[in-house]
Amino acid sequence: MATAATLEGFDGLATVLGVSRSPRDVRSRLIVLERILEGAVRLPGNQRVGLDAFIGLVPVVGDLISATIGTYLVWEARNVGVSRWACARMLGRVGLDAALGAIPVAGDLLDFFYRSNTRNVKRILAHIEKHHPGAGVIDGVRL
Repeated sequence: MATAATLEGFDGLATVLGVSRSPRDVRSRLIVLERILEGAVRLPGNQRVGLDAFIGLVPVVGDLISATIGTYLVWEARNVGVSRWACARMLGRVGLDAALGAIPVAGDLLDFFYRSNTRNVKRILAHIEKHHPGAGVIDGVRL
């Protein structure tokens, strides 16, 4: 169970950043971010790639940026109440993605196929659907 200090820290950071912690807003942000990171460009053969794959092409710095974005997704997961165990698994995916991305050339190729951000976003969205069922509905229409 999260302590009051931990929750105050999240609230304070969210307030400073001007970010709403409501499940509906988190859901919207995650969907947009996942599309940008993992599926912004369609390649021949119907393969989609995003900013994450291109950022990873920059040695060291690109992998650090990708890991930072992945960690942000985990922060959003904690904001909507995803369990610590699930967040730990998500951090493991981010770490694996960063470790694989650090391998020259092969790591960049693996970024096209191993999509840790997509997996993590799906996990968060499943949690939101289960625990905040109204977050994906506006005026009776499911988003």
